[in-house]
Amino acid sequence: MTRAFVFPGQGSQAVGMGKELADAFPLAREVFQEVDDALSQKLSTLMFEGPEGDLTLTENAQPALMAVSLAVTRVLEKEGGFALTDKCELVAGHSLGEYSALAAAGTFSISDAARLLKIRGQAMQAAVPVGVGAMAALLGLDFADAAAVAELAAQGDVCTAANDNANGQVVVSGHKAAVERAIEIAKEKGAKRAVLLPVSAPFHCALMQPAADRMAEALAEVTMNAPKVPLVANVTATKVQDADAIRDLLVKQVCGTVRWRESVLYMKEQGISGLVEIGAGKVLSGMVRRIDRDLNGTAINGPADIEAFLGAL
Repeated sequence: MTRAFVFPGQGSQAVGMGKELADAFPLAREVFQEVDDALSQKLSTLMFEGPEGDLTLTENAQPALMAVSLAVTRVLEKEGGFALTDKCELVAGHSLGEYSALAAAGTFSISDAARLLKIRGQAMQAAVPVGVGAMAALLGLDFADAAAVAELAAQGDVCTAANDNANGQVVVSGHKAAVERAIEIAKEKGAKRAVLLPVSAPFHCALMQPAADRMAEALAEVTMNAPKVPLVANVTATKVQDADAIRDLLVKQVCGTVRWRESVLYMKEQGISGLVEIGAGKVLSGMVRRIDRDLNGTAINGPADIEAFLGAL
């Protein structure tokens, strides 16, 4: 199998994530301690014990998800006796997952990735007052139709297609009134379901420009190496390996559409036959066959998954 390793985004967090790893592997505990130290925060305690409301806060969920992904990465490398990048041709991540992918591929240190994601989460939350923005999932419409719905619904407000996740699974983002209009228009256009999402801010739309500006400042201060394997970037759905280009794309990603469906299809065009999801949950591996039935998706997030993956190599 020709593999890509992919890394989950916000929404995959859950209280208890990473605890089995920490209990089983000292190296996982070291990763969680490194993140705690980088943030001067007991994030690992929040991950293991909650409360869920605090873990779900964007500024906590983002570095927490990266921490689990990198703990899995480091344990896989130690137990398997290889560098993760020797076992894949490409890496990719959904939204914040790009930072996890880049840390796994050697672009960022774990500490820098944690600090950047803390800043990113805080900046995204601060960009729009609570209640002003919203996001909604439009199910059963293809991307072009969902984008047209968003355009119709805008009416002078911001409303854009934010996430092209899979066939018939598109998320729109923007001003709350416009997103609510999009829900009604989508239903009229034949969407199977159109529902508001329980998110704290309207991610991946023009309202996030203050957060993009903040990330441009933060990324300018961090050392970035070229990843050891190419990254398939969210905003272009093509591979990139130049550190300066990646820095620019990470800034654009804050307001840009997450082109995940196109990214997965691009990976298939590049010869990838299996996507391996590294970290909490199984969201991305679950989408794989919905996007293309010829692709295999597996998830690695605990000791049993690690053992099964290494046994199958």
